[in-house]
Amino acid sequence: MVRIHILLALLCVACALGVVASQHKARKLYAELEREQEHMRQLEIEWGQLQIEQSTLAAHGRVEVMARGDLQMVTPVPGMVLSLEPRASGAQP
Repeated sequence: MVRIHILLALLCVACALGVVASQHKARKLYAELEREQEHMRQLEIEWGQLQIEQSTLAAHGRVEVMARGDLQMVTPVPGMVLSLEPRASGAQP
């Protein structure tokens, strides 16, 4: 009878240690999840800022100002523009 009590007590202690270990692991995983979600929110904010920056940098007016000012590009005169027509399929060169 004493052996059964000792066995049951050891089994109870083992179960209690298992519960404690699983709760500790669950808390660690939850904390890691919270950190990753915060990191995700920061990346989403950065993504939005980069999209705004890209749209600002690619604005047509800004590109034209840079092309004319920094690169000294000008609109070509009509005589300098050459337009090519696509060949019909199967045509020989």
